[in-house]
Amino acid sequence: MNPNPADLNQTRRQFFGQTGIGLGAIALQSLLHEESCAAGVQIDPSHAMAPRKAPFTPRAKRVIYLFMAGGPSQLELFEDKPKLRELTGQAPPPSLLSGKRFAFLKGNETLLGSQRKFDVYGECRMPLSELLPYHRQIVDEVCWLRGMTTDVFNHGPAKLFMNTGFQAPGRPSFGSWVTYGLGSEAQDLPGFVVLQSGPRGPRAGASLWSSGFLPTAFQGVPFRGQGDPILNLRSPDGLNRDRERRFHDTVTALNQDRLQATGDPEILTRINAYETAFQMQASAPELMDLSQETPATLASYGVESGKPSYARNCLLARRMIERGVRFVQLYHTNWDSHGGPGETLNADFEKVVRDVDQASAALVLDLKQRGLLDDTLVIWGGEFGRTPMGEVRASIGRDHHVDAFTMWVAGGGVKPGYIHGTTDELGFGPVEGKVHVHDLHATLLHQLGFDHEQLTYRIQGRDYRLTDVHGHLVPEILI
Repeated sequence: MNPNPADLNQTRRQFFGQTGIGLGAIALQSLLHEESCAAGVQIDPSHAMAPRKAPFTPRAKRVIYLFMAGGPSQLELFEDKPKLRELTGQAPPPSLLSGKRFAFLKGNETLLGSQRKFDVYGECRMPLSELLPYHRQIVDEVCWLRGMTTDVFNHGPAKLFMNTGFQAPGRPSFGSWVTYGLGSEAQDLPGFVVLQSGPRGPRAGASLWSSGFLPTAFQGVPFRGQGDPILNLRSPDGLNRDRERRFHDTVTALNQDRLQATGDPEILTRINAYETAFQMQASAPELMDLSQETPATLASYGVESGKPSYARNCLLARRMIERGVRFVQLYHTNWDSHGGPGETLNADFEKVVRDVDQASAALVLDLKQRGLLDDTLVIWGGEFGRTPMGEVRASIGRDHHVDAFTMWVAGGGVKPGYIHGTTDELGFGPVEGKVHVHDLHATLLHQLGFDHEQLTYRIQGRDYRLTDVHGHLVPEILI
Protein backbone atom coordinates (compact mmCIF):
# COMPACT_ATOMS: atom_id res chain seq x y z
CA MET A 1 0.00 0.00 0.00
CA ASN A 2 1.44 3.35 -1.08
CA PRO A 3 1.33 6.21 1.44
CA ASN A 4 -0.72 9.27 0.73
CA PRO A 5 1.78 12.09 -0.06
CA ALA A 6 -0.34 14.59 1.84
CA ASP A 7 -0.32 12.33 4.91
CA LEU A 8 3.43 11.91 4.64
CA ASN A 9 3.99 15.64 4.38
CA GLN A 10 1.73 16.18 7.38
CA THR A 11 3.74 13.62 9.36
CA ARG A 12 7.00 15.32 8.43
CA ARG A 13 5.59 18.72 9.40
CA GLN A 14 4.53 17.31 12.75
CA PHE A 15 8.00 15.87 13.34
CA PHE A 16 10.26 18.61 12.01
CA GLY A 17 7.74 21.44 11.89
CA GLN A 18 7.48 24.42 9.59
CA THR A 19 7.26 26.87 12.46
CA GLY A 20 8.66 24.57 15.12
CA ILE A 21 9.37 20.89 15.79
CA GLY A 22 7.24 18.05 17.09
CA LEU A 23 6.96 17.02 20.71
CA GLY A 24 9.00 13.86 20.11
CA ALA A 25 11.82 15.85 18.54
CA ILE A 26 11.69 18.32 21.43
CA ALA A 27 11.99 15.46 23.91
CA LEU A 28 14.84 13.94 21.89
CA GLN A 29 16.66 17.25 21.65
CA SER A 30 16.32 17.64 25.41
CA LEU A 31 17.75 14.17 26.01
CA LEU A 32 20.66 14.74 23.66
CA HIS A 33 21.38 18.14 25.15
CA GLU A 34 21.24 16.83 28.72
CA GLU A 35 23.61 13.98 27.98
CA SER A 36 26.09 15.98 25.89
CA CYS A 37 26.00 19.41 27.50
CA ALA A 38 29.29 18.86 29.30
CA ALA A 39 31.03 18.46 25.96
CA GLY A 40 29.26 21.30 24.23
CA VAL A 41 28.41 18.94 21.34
CA GLN A 42 25.19 20.12 19.75
CA ILE A 43 23.55 17.32 17.78
CA ASP A 44 20.84 17.91 15.19
CA PRO A 45 18.09 15.48 16.25
CA SER A 46 17.12 14.87 12.63
CA HIS A 47 20.70 14.17 11.47
CA ALA A 48 23.01 12.95 14.22
CA MET A 49 25.93 12.47 11.80
CA ALA A 50 25.79 16.01 10.36
CA PRO A 51 29.27 17.61 10.15
CA ARG A 52 30.22 19.65 13.22
CA LYS A 53 33.08 22.03 13.89
CA ALA A 54 35.67 21.12 16.49
CA PRO A 55 36.12 23.54 19.42
CA PHE A 56 39.46 24.73 18.04
CA THR A 57 41.10 24.61 14.62
CA PRO A 58 42.06 20.98 13.87
CA ARG A 59 45.17 19.78 12.06
CA ALA A 60 43.37 16.57 11.08
CA LYS A 61 39.88 16.09 9.70
CA ARG A 62 39.70 12.31 9.42
CA VAL A 63 41.34 9.10 10.66
CA ILE A 64 42.51 5.80 9.14
CA TYR A 65 43.49 3.39 11.92
CA LEU A 66 45.47 0.32 10.83
CA PHE A 67 45.07 -2.07 13.77
CA MET A 68 47.45 -5.03 13.88
CA ALA A 69 45.40 -7.41 16.05
CA GLY A 70 47.49 -9.72 18.21
CA GLY A 71 50.46 -7.54 19.12
CA PRO A 72 53.29 -7.18 16.55
CA SER A 73 56.77 -7.99 17.86
CA GLN A 74 58.68 -4.72 17.96
CA LEU A 75 61.87 -6.74 18.47
CA GLU A 76 61.50 -8.40 15.05
CA LEU A 77 60.46 -5.19 13.27
CA PHE A 78 61.56 -1.88 14.82
CA GLU A 79 63.93 -2.44 17.76
CA ASP A 80 67.47 -3.57 16.99
CA LYS A 81 68.92 -4.81 20.31
CA PRO A 82 72.52 -6.10 19.91
CA LYS A 83 72.88 -6.59 23.67
CA LEU A 84 69.78 -8.76 23.74
CA ARG A 85 71.24 -10.95 20.98
CA GLU A 86 74.49 -11.17 22.91
CA LEU A 87 72.67 -12.40 26.04
CA THR A 88 70.34 -14.84 24.27
CA GLY A 89 69.82 -17.92 26.44
CA GLN A 90 70.68 -16.20 29.71
CA ALA A 91 68.24 -15.44 32.50
CA PRO A 92 66.90 -11.87 32.54
CA PRO A 93 68.06 -9.60 35.37
CA PRO A 94 65.70 -10.07 38.37
CA SER A 95 65.48 -6.29 38.78
CA LEU A 96 63.77 -5.99 35.39
CA LEU A 97 61.19 -8.64 36.25
CA SER A 98 60.29 -7.29 39.67
CA GLY A 99 56.61 -6.43 39.81
CA LYS A 100 55.98 -7.42 36.17
CA ARG A 101 53.07 -9.58 35.04
CA PHE A 102 52.94 -11.68 31.90
CA ALA A 103 50.18 -13.67 30.26
CA PHE A 104 51.88 -17.07 29.89
CA LEU A 105 55.50 -16.94 31.06
CA LYS A 106 56.29 -19.29 33.93
CA GLY A 107 59.38 -17.53 35.28
CA ASN A 108 62.10 -19.80 33.92
CA GLU A 109 62.32 -18.32 30.43
CA THR A 110 65.56 -16.89 29.05
CA LEU A 111 66.36 -13.83 26.96
CA LEU A 112 65.78 -14.10 23.23
CA GLY A 113 67.49 -11.80 20.74
CA SER A 114 66.03 -11.36 17.27
CA GLN A 115 67.71 -13.21 14.43
CA ARG A 116 66.47 -10.66 11.89
CA LYS A 117 68.92 -8.38 10.12
CA PHE A 118 68.46 -4.66 10.77
CA ASP A 119 69.67 -1.53 9.05
CA VAL A 120 68.89 2.18 9.44
CA TYR A 121 66.96 4.13 6.82
CA GLY A 122 66.02 7.69 5.94
CA GLU A 123 67.24 10.98 7.30
CA CYS A 124 65.77 10.04 10.68
CA ARG A 125 67.99 6.93 10.79
CA MET A 126 65.15 4.64 11.82
CA PRO A 127 66.15 0.99 12.36
CA LEU A 128 64.01 -1.47 10.39
CA SER A 129 64.35 -5.19 9.99
CA GLU A 130 64.68 -7.04 6.71
CA LEU A 131 60.99 -7.97 7.00
CA LEU A 132 59.84 -4.41 6.15
CA PRO A 133 61.27 -3.49 2.74
CA TYR A 134 58.34 -1.21 1.84
CA HIS A 135 58.38 0.66 5.15
CA ARG A 136 61.80 1.95 4.13
CA GLN A 137 59.95 4.25 1.72
CA ILE A 138 58.01 5.98 4.50
CA VAL A 139 60.52 6.24 7.36
CA ASP A 140 60.68 10.01 6.87
CA GLU A 141 56.92 10.36 6.42
CA VAL A 142 55.80 8.96 9.77
CA CYS A 143 56.37 9.61 13.46
CA TRP A 144 57.79 6.57 15.27
CA LEU A 145 56.53 5.98 18.82
CA ARG A 146 59.00 3.54 20.37
CA GLY A 147 58.05 4.07 24.03
CA MET A 148 54.41 2.96 23.90
CA THR A 149 52.99 1.38 27.07
CA THR A 150 49.64 -0.04 28.09
CA ASP A 151 48.07 -1.54 31.21
CA VAL A 152 46.45 -4.77 30.00
CA PHE A 153 48.21 -7.95 28.90
CA ASN A 154 45.46 -10.21 27.53
CA HIS A 155 44.22 -9.78 23.98
CA GLY A 156 40.53 -9.00 24.30
CA PRO A 157 40.82 -6.56 27.22
CA ALA A 158 43.97 -5.01 25.72
CA LYS A 159 42.24 -4.41 22.39
CA LEU A 160 39.34 -2.82 24.24
CA PHE A 161 41.77 -0.65 26.19
CA MET A 162 43.52 0.52 23.04
CA ASN A 163 40.22 1.21 21.27
CA THR A 164 38.00 2.52 24.07
CA GLY A 165 40.35 3.56 26.89
CA PHE A 166 38.84 0.90 29.16
CA GLN A 167 39.45 -2.84 29.41
CA ALA A 168 35.85 -4.02 29.71
CA PRO A 169 33.05 -3.76 27.12
CA GLY A 170 30.53 -0.94 27.29
CA ARG A 171 32.58 2.17 26.56
CA PRO A 172 32.52 4.05 23.24
CA SER A 173 35.30 3.31 20.78
CA PHE A 174 37.75 5.92 19.53
CA GLY A 175 35.91 6.10 16.21
CA SER A 176 32.60 6.63 17.99
CA TRP A 177 34.03 9.51 20.04
CA VAL A 178 35.39 11.12 16.87
CA THR A 179 32.11 10.87 14.95
CA TYR A 180 30.19 12.02 18.05
CA GLY A 181 32.36 15.12 18.17
CA LEU A 182 32.71 15.83 14.45
CA GLY A 183 29.89 13.99 12.66
CA SER A 184 30.72 13.01 9.10
CA GLU A 185 30.90 14.61 5.68
CA ALA A 186 29.75 11.43 3.92
CA GLN A 187 26.27 11.84 2.47
CA ASP A 188 25.67 8.25 1.42
CA LEU A 189 28.07 6.19 3.55
CA PRO A 190 28.41 5.64 7.29
CA GLY A 191 30.68 8.04 9.17
CA PHE A 192 32.62 5.21 10.86
CA VAL A 193 33.49 2.10 8.84
CA VAL A 194 35.33 -1.08 9.89
CA LEU A 195 37.20 -3.40 7.49
CA GLN A 196 38.66 -6.77 8.47
CA SER A 197 41.24 -9.14 7.01
CA GLY A 198 43.26 -12.12 8.12
CA PRO A 199 42.31 -15.64 9.21
CA ARG A 200 39.70 -14.56 11.79
CA GLY A 201 38.15 -11.54 13.42
CA PRO A 202 39.85 -9.73 16.32
CA ARG A 203 39.23 -10.91 19.86
CA ALA A 204 36.55 -8.80 21.60
CA GLY A 205 34.76 -8.48 18.26
CA ALA A 206 32.14 -5.81 17.72
CA SER A 207 32.71 -4.27 21.16
CA LEU A 208 35.91 -2.79 19.67
CA TRP A 209 33.88 -0.48 17.41
CA SER A 210 30.80 -0.16 19.62
CA SER A 211 29.33 3.23 20.45
CA GLY A 212 28.90 2.11 24.07
CA PHE A 213 26.60 4.54 25.88
CA LEU A 214 26.72 7.04 23.01
CA PRO A 215 23.77 6.94 20.60
CA THR A 216 24.11 3.95 18.27
CA ALA A 217 24.32 6.29 15.29
CA PHE A 218 28.02 6.63 16.17
CA GLN A 219 28.98 2.95 16.21
CA GLY A 220 31.26 1.47 13.56
CA VAL A 221 29.68 -0.26 10.57
CA PRO A 222 31.58 -3.38 9.40
CA PHE A 223 32.02 -3.65 5.63
CA ARG A 224 33.02 -6.74 3.72
CA GLY A 225 36.16 -6.46 1.60
CA GLN A 226 34.52 -7.41 -1.70
CA GLY A 227 31.10 -7.76 -3.28
CA ASP A 228 28.24 -6.06 -1.46
CA PRO A 229 29.88 -4.31 1.51
CA ILE A 230 26.86 -5.13 3.68
CA LEU A 231 24.79 -8.30 3.30
CA ASN A 232 21.22 -7.87 2.04
CA LEU A 233 21.98 -4.36 0.81
CA ARG A 234 20.67 -5.11 -2.68
CA SER A 235 16.96 -4.77 -3.37
CA PRO A 236 14.93 -7.95 -3.86
CA ASP A 237 14.17 -8.92 -7.45
CA GLY A 238 11.25 -6.98 -8.86
CA LEU A 239 11.57 -4.04 -6.47
CA ASN A 240 12.70 -1.03 -8.47
CA ARG A 241 14.14 2.19 -7.09
CA ASP A 242 10.84 4.12 -7.15
CA ARG A 243 8.90 1.40 -5.34
CA GLU A 244 11.65 1.05 -2.77
CA ARG A 245 11.64 4.83 -2.19
CA ARG A 246 7.89 4.74 -1.50
CA PHE A 247 8.29 1.77 0.84
CA HIS A 248 11.13 3.53 2.64
CA ASP A 249 9.04 6.71 3.05
CA THR A 250 6.18 4.69 4.52
CA VAL A 251 8.44 3.03 7.09
CA THR A 252 9.99 6.40 7.91
CA ALA A 253 6.58 7.95 8.52
CA LEU A 254 5.65 5.08 10.86
CA ASN A 255 8.93 5.44 12.74
CA GLN A 256 8.38 9.19 13.06
CA ASP A 257 4.95 8.57 14.53
CA ARG A 258 6.49 6.25 17.08
CA LEU A 259 9.25 8.76 17.82
CA GLN A 260 6.67 11.43 18.57
CA ALA A 261 4.86 9.08 20.90
CA THR A 262 7.89 7.87 22.87
CA GLY A 263 10.78 10.32 22.35
CA ASP A 264 13.13 7.30 22.09
CA PRO A 265 16.36 8.55 20.42
CA GLU A 266 17.11 5.06 19.11
CA ILE A 267 14.14 5.38 16.76
CA LEU A 268 15.82 8.39 15.18
CA THR A 269 18.99 6.34 14.82
CA ARG A 270 16.93 3.72 13.00
CA ILE A 271 15.41 6.33 10.68
CA ASN A 272 18.85 7.66 9.78
CA ALA A 273 20.25 4.14 9.34
CA TYR A 274 17.48 3.23 6.90
CA GLU A 275 18.09 6.41 4.91
CA THR A 276 21.84 5.76 4.79
CA ALA A 277 21.23 2.17 3.67
CA PHE A 278 18.91 3.40 0.92
CA GLN A 279 21.53 5.86 -0.32
CA MET A 280 24.25 3.20 -0.08
CA GLN A 281 22.42 1.00 -2.56
CA ALA A 282 23.57 3.47 -5.18
CA SER A 283 26.92 4.57 -3.70
CA ALA A 284 28.34 1.26 -2.43
CA PRO A 285 28.78 -0.48 -5.80
CA GLU A 286 30.76 2.52 -7.08
CA LEU A 287 32.88 2.55 -3.92
CA MET A 288 33.77 -1.13 -4.22
CA ASP A 289 34.54 -0.97 -7.95
CA LEU A 290 38.33 -0.80 -8.04
CA SER A 291 38.39 -0.95 -11.83
CA GLN A 292 38.33 2.84 -11.67
CA GLU A 293 41.82 2.78 -10.14
CA THR A 294 44.87 2.81 -12.39
CA PRO A 295 46.93 -0.37 -12.81
CA ALA A 296 49.85 1.50 -11.21
CA THR A 297 47.80 2.30 -8.11
CA LEU A 298 46.57 -1.28 -7.76
CA ALA A 299 50.13 -2.56 -8.14
CA SER A 300 51.50 -0.09 -5.59
CA TYR A 301 49.11 -1.45 -2.93
CA GLY A 302 49.57 -5.05 -4.01
CA VAL A 303 45.86 -5.55 -4.75
CA GLU A 304 45.03 -8.81 -6.52
CA SER A 305 41.91 -8.74 -8.68
CA GLY A 306 38.86 -10.27 -7.02
CA LYS A 307 40.77 -11.25 -3.87
CA PRO A 308 39.82 -9.80 -0.46
CA SER A 309 42.91 -8.69 1.43
CA TYR A 310 44.43 -6.11 3.73
CA ALA A 311 45.83 -4.41 0.61
CA ARG A 312 42.35 -4.07 -0.87
CA ASN A 313 41.05 -2.69 2.42
CA CYS A 314 43.81 -0.06 2.51
CA LEU A 315 42.79 1.14 -0.94
CA LEU A 316 39.12 1.10 0.07
CA ALA A 317 40.02 3.19 3.12
CA ARG A 318 41.51 5.85 0.88
CA ARG A 319 38.42 5.80 -1.34
CA MET A 320 36.15 6.12 1.70
CA ILE A 321 37.83 9.20 3.13
CA GLU A 322 37.72 10.77 -0.33
CA ARG A 323 33.94 10.35 -0.08
CA GLY A 324 33.74 12.02 3.32
CA VAL A 325 33.88 9.07 5.74
CA ARG A 326 35.29 10.41 9.01
CA PHE A 327 36.88 7.30 10.55
CA VAL A 328 38.00 4.09 8.86
CA GLN A 329 39.48 1.29 10.95
CA LEU A 330 41.21 -1.77 9.53
CA TYR A 331 41.76 -4.89 11.65
CA HIS A 332 44.29 -7.46 10.44
CA THR A 333 44.99 -10.77 12.22
CA ASN A 334 46.91 -12.79 13.38
CA TRP A 335 49.95 -11.10 14.97
CA ASP A 336 50.08 -13.40 18.01
CA SER A 337 53.57 -14.98 18.17
CA HIS A 338 53.72 -17.42 21.08
CA GLY A 339 55.46 -20.11 19.05
CA GLY A 340 52.55 -22.55 18.77
CA PRO A 341 50.90 -23.75 15.54
CA GLY A 342 50.11 -20.79 13.30
CA GLU A 343 51.95 -18.41 15.63
CA THR A 344 55.63 -19.03 14.94
CA LEU A 345 58.21 -16.26 14.85
CA ASN A 346 59.54 -17.48 11.52
CA ALA A 347 57.13 -18.53 8.76
CA ASP A 348 53.86 -17.35 10.33
CA PHE A 349 55.27 -14.00 11.42
CA GLU A 350 56.89 -13.44 8.04
CA LYS A 351 53.56 -14.03 6.31
CA VAL A 352 51.58 -11.58 8.41
CA VAL A 353 54.26 -8.92 7.90
CA ARG A 354 54.14 -9.48 4.12
CA ASP A 355 50.36 -9.09 4.27
CA VAL A 356 50.63 -5.49 5.53
CA ASP A 357 54.06 -4.04 4.71
CA GLN A 358 53.48 -2.98 1.10
CA ALA A 359 49.91 -1.72 1.45
CA SER A 360 50.57 0.24 4.66
CA ALA A 361 53.42 2.12 3.00
CA ALA A 362 51.46 2.58 -0.23
CA LEU A 363 48.54 4.13 1.66
CA VAL A 364 50.76 6.79 3.23
CA LEU A 365 52.44 7.61 -0.09
CA ASP A 366 49.13 7.63 -1.98
CA LEU A 367 47.52 9.99 0.53
CA LYS A 368 50.53 12.29 0.31
CA GLN A 369 50.49 12.30 -3.49
CA ARG A 370 46.78 13.22 -3.48
CA GLY A 371 47.20 16.00 -0.91
CA LEU A 372 45.20 14.13 1.73
CA LEU A 373 47.92 13.23 4.23
CA ASP A 374 48.22 16.74 5.68
CA ASP A 375 44.77 16.54 7.25
CA THR A 376 44.41 12.76 7.66
CA LEU A 377 45.74 10.87 10.68
CA VAL A 378 47.06 7.41 9.78
CA ILE A 379 47.77 5.18 12.81
CA TRP A 380 49.57 1.80 12.73
CA GLY A 381 49.93 -0.54 15.71
CA GLY A 382 48.51 -3.29 17.90
CA GLU A 383 47.32 -3.69 21.46
CA PHE A 384 50.78 -4.37 22.98
CA GLY A 385 54.24 -5.68 22.08
CA ARG A 386 56.23 -8.86 22.74
CA THR A 387 58.61 -9.88 25.52
CA PRO A 388 62.44 -9.85 25.32
CA MET A 389 62.24 -13.39 26.76
CA GLY A 390 61.38 -16.41 24.67
CA GLU A 391 58.29 -18.50 25.29
CA VAL A 392 58.66 -22.25 24.77
CA ARG A 393 55.83 -23.93 22.91
CA ALA A 394 56.10 -26.04 19.73
CA SER A 395 58.79 -23.54 18.82
CA ILE A 396 60.25 -20.48 20.52
CA GLY A 397 57.97 -17.45 20.47
CA ARG A 398 57.33 -14.34 22.55
CA ASP A 399 54.67 -13.56 25.15
CA HIS A 400 52.60 -10.37 25.45
CA HIS A 401 54.50 -7.31 26.67
CA VAL A 402 52.78 -4.16 27.94
CA ASP A 403 55.82 -2.13 29.02
CA ALA A 404 57.34 -1.29 25.63
CA PHE A 405 56.13 -1.52 22.03
CA THR A 406 56.20 0.51 18.84
CA MET A 407 53.50 2.29 16.87
CA TRP A 408 53.63 4.90 14.14
CA VAL A 409 51.44 7.85 13.20
CA ALA A 410 51.49 9.82 9.95
CA GLY A 411 49.88 13.04 8.75
CA GLY A 412 47.47 15.31 10.57
CA GLY A 413 50.09 17.68 11.95
CA VAL A 414 52.29 14.95 13.49
CA LYS A 415 56.06 15.32 12.96
CA PRO A 416 57.25 13.27 10.00
CA GLY A 417 60.58 11.50 10.17
CA TYR A 418 60.73 11.80 13.95
CA ILE A 419 61.65 9.01 16.38
CA HIS A 420 60.09 9.50 19.81
CA GLY A 421 61.18 7.31 22.67
CA THR A 422 64.03 4.97 23.50
CA THR A 423 63.93 1.66 25.33
CA ASP A 424 66.64 0.06 27.45
CA GLU A 425 69.27 -2.16 25.85
CA LEU A 426 67.18 -5.29 26.39
CA GLY A 427 63.85 -3.78 25.32
CA PHE A 428 62.07 -4.15 28.65
CA GLY A 429 60.82 -0.59 28.97
CA PRO A 430 61.21 3.05 27.90
CA VAL A 431 64.09 5.09 29.26
CA GLU A 432 62.72 8.23 27.61
CA GLY A 433 59.72 9.25 25.53
CA LYS A 434 57.17 7.05 27.28
CA VAL A 435 53.69 7.37 25.74
CA HIS A 436 50.79 5.65 27.48
CA VAL A 437 47.65 4.65 25.55
CA HIS A 438 45.73 7.48 27.27
CA ASP A 439 48.44 9.94 26.19
CA LEU A 440 48.14 8.77 22.59
CA HIS A 441 44.36 9.21 22.66
CA ALA A 442 44.68 12.68 24.20
CA THR A 443 47.17 13.73 21.50
CA LEU A 444 45.15 12.34 18.59
CA LEU A 445 41.99 14.08 19.82
CA HIS A 446 44.00 17.30 20.10
CA GLN A 447 44.95 17.02 16.43
CA LEU A 448 41.26 16.61 15.60
CA GLY A 449 40.45 19.85 17.41
CA PHE A 450 39.43 18.62 20.88
CA ASP A 451 40.69 18.98 24.41
CA HIS A 452 40.42 15.37 25.57
CA GLU A 453 39.19 16.55 28.99
CA GLN A 454 36.31 18.44 27.41
CA LEU A 455 35.01 15.88 24.90
CA THR A 456 32.72 14.15 27.39
CA TYR A 457 29.32 12.52 27.63
CA ARG A 458 27.19 12.63 30.78
CA ILE A 459 25.43 9.46 31.78
CA GLN A 460 24.31 8.15 35.17
CA GLY A 461 25.46 11.37 36.81
CA ARG A 462 29.05 11.22 35.59
CA ASP A 463 30.98 12.78 32.71
CA TYR A 464 32.81 10.09 30.73
CA ARG A 465 35.58 10.59 28.19
CA LEU A 466 37.89 8.50 26.00
CA THR A 467 40.86 9.05 28.31
CA ASP A 468 38.85 8.30 31.48
CA VAL A 469 40.58 10.41 34.20
CA HIS A 470 44.04 10.12 32.65
CA GLY A 471 46.01 11.24 29.59
CA HIS A 472 48.54 13.95 28.79
CA LEU A 473 49.28 15.67 25.52
CA VAL A 474 52.59 14.66 23.87
CA PRO A 475 53.61 17.98 22.27
CA GLU A 476 57.05 16.70 21.23
CA ILE A 477 55.52 14.69 18.37
CA LEU A 478 53.49 17.59 16.93
CA ILE A 479 54.48 20.11 14.30
